[in-house]
Amino acid sequence: MIQEYDIGDEKVFLIRRVIEVRFRRETYLELLKKYSKEEIIQFAEDKRVLHHATKRNLHYITKESHIPLFGHAAFGLIDRGTNLIQIRPITGCNLNCIFCSVDEGKVSKTKKNDFIVDPDYLLGEYEKIAGFKGDGVEAHIDGQAEPFLYPFIEDLLKGLRKIKETETISIQTNGTLLNESMIDRLENSIDRINLSISALDRETADRIYGVRYPLEKVMEMAEYIAQSKIDLLIAPVWLPGINDGEMERIIKFALEIGAGKKWPPLGIQKYIPYRGGRKLRGVMSFRSFYQRLREWEDEYDVKLVLSPKDFGIEKRERYPSPIRRGEVFSARIVLDGRSYGERIAVVRNRVVTVLTDRNPGSRVKFLVTRAKDGIYLGEEL
Repeated sequence: MIQEYDIGDEKVFLIRRVIEVRFRRETYLELLKKYSKEEIIQFAEDKRVLHHATKRNLHYITKESHIPLFGHAAFGLIDRGTNLIQIRPITGCNLNCIFCSVDEGKVSKTKKNDFIVDPDYLLGEYEKIAGFKGDGVEAHIDGQAEPFLYPFIEDLLKGLRKIKETETISIQTNGTLLNESMIDRLENSIDRINLSISALDRETADRIYGVRYPLEKVMEMAEYIAQSKIDLLIAPVWLPGINDGEMERIIKFALEIGAGKKWPPLGIQKYIPYRGGRKLRGVMSFRSFYQRLREWEDEYDVKLVLSPKDFGIEKRERYPSPIRRGEVFSARIVLDGRSYGERIAVVRNRVVTVLTDRNPGSRVKFLVTRAKDGIYLGEEL
């Protein structure tokens, strides 16, 4: 589980293929005279902890950190007023998609920090919100990340399955980290994998994902999932002028391998330029997008215009939100933020992302400018 190697003048320990713990070599050698390797990694303060895929600072969030798991868009839990709970255990991605709505990946120009949540803490907080929602909850693992980078993903999935309100467990993935043995192990833990494949052409795929994309492997994993107990939904993003010719190829591929045993086999997504995301020039109108989907529905006899009902998603009472837009607070900054110019404060047992340049540990007075879906933003006053 732990690899060690040297880079320049640093001693590096790679834990569970994701967490990098770095020391200056001189510092490490001095500590090694008094302490064991394990003690140094765990307790030494003079170290850097990085996300292996992104090389950004990685903050580990535990119950003992007293950082709530409600309120942030990048980590923790999100309730949008339905029986589906979004679970975000880690940030950071191993791809650099040209359409990424949150500017994720190693080439990101806006992201400064990454986060990883302790699985026991995440499960305990999920159990609270699932109990509030009642039976028939879908636990959906997604976020500003590739979820299979989370080193405790199998523990998390098994824990979710044990919680009585959980009916469905689904996960959004780019599929690059999957293998047959992992899929075999997860057959009784995951109900549906939403697999992002936006091109079946090698050159187009490399362009879209911003890396040398393992296309053949991902296609093989898609077929293997379709043959397993796990349901498969293939979810391409249609990028006008880039992968127009790929959509029909992906539809045919999904139908050929038997995707969609219980749920729809495809979830074609419209490219939408988001504030803070990566922008492309070609933007299709919703009218044109849905018109084309309906034409393909008739041609291929498959449902492509989807609604929450297709996945058993229904409205449920929202988990109580103790913060309102327009409120003013003064709070201590507990952590650096996800992006440049952001800090994290805690108010009423919720996380608030505050736009400020003040350092962690200092206090900041701010106005709450967003309190939608239990995600809170504030601006310094």
